[in-house]
Amino acid sequence: MWSDACRNIPKTPTTPPATSSGRSSARAEPTRLPCGTAWKIVRVPATGPVSVTQVTTTGERAGGGLGGPAGNWREDNRALWDERVPLHTESAFYDVAGFKAGRNDLRGFEADEVGDVTGKRLLHLQCHIGTDTLSWARRGAEVTGLDFSGPAVEAARALAAEVGEERARFVEADVYDAPAALRGETFDIVYTGFGALCWLPDLTQWARTVAQLVAPGGFLYLAEFHPVAMCLGEDGSAFTEDYFTRGPFAYEEPGSYAALTAATRHNRSVEWQHPLSDVVSAVTAAGLRLEFLHEHDFTLFEYLDGMVRARDTSGSRGGESTVYRLPEGRPRIPMVYSLRASK
Repeated sequence: MWSDACRNIPKTPTTPPATSSGRSSARAEPTRLPCGTAWKIVRVPATGPVSVTQVTTTGERAGGGLGGPAGNWREDNRALWDERVPLHTESAFYDVAGFKAGRNDLRGFEADEVGDVTGKRLLHLQCHIGTDTLSWARRGAEVTGLDFSGPAVEAARALAAEVGEERARFVEADVYDAPAALRGETFDIVYTGFGALCWLPDLTQWARTVAQLVAPGGFLYLAEFHPVAMCLGEDGSAFTEDYFTRGPFAYEEPGSYAALTAATRHNRSVEWQHPLSDVVSAVTAAGLRLEFLHEHDFTLFEYLDGMVRARDTSGSRGGESTVYRLPEGRPRIPMVYSLRASK
């Protein structure tokens, strides 16, 4: 699941010229939002402006609930994602037709770090419309995808049927409710991919939930955007944002990263940013043993000025995605991290 927030946003809403694919052909003048969540380069569509507010809360309840002004965060986020599912399935960004034709959406380093998944039971948390989930199925895993959006789950099921992965299973449930929704089932691999953690207020509860889902001898594999990188200014030369501000942050934005000019009704989202130390501490406190934490000098989109586009050559098992790096001669910084923790 990719986030709509933590994006480069024009200071004045503009609509740059589009290419034949429908994507903008020029980068918009950006202003930076708080660091630490998942990212997309998103230009503000003509349908309206963006606002962001740091939300104060009155306390936390079990299962990651929040009181105070952010108390309806789950309902707001679900309404936003529900509405965007049909936009995403029809978008050039997700290119569902290309996926149906055989494309695998996993990155090479993910395939290398997870290893052979043939015959393994793999659970993908926050799976959205299922393209990454089904990419694991194409590598031989017995997959289950879980997402809190009913329309996303229905889209994933339909896609699985169309590509001949009828054994793939998709379950509608909040990530914090996954153990109950899956009736205590455990998995060889629990996978969480890019743009997922920013939607979760409580990493301690998330990690405990994951630990319940990992079978003995199995592991969690997480690949996420690095919070350090998002604290940089747009030219990448200096830090301009506070790394330790966790939020929550409320966003108001029409459209979607995959459908920039779409008119949408449900535009409020509530998100969090998590320092890397919070992620690692939560995972180990839940009783999982950290096998590795890797930091990578590339990302999946061009969010800093001057980044160089390249094919993903990060793994020996291959990858079909595009990555972006800072140009040669500039100091490298971590842009993506991945970790594996076993039970």
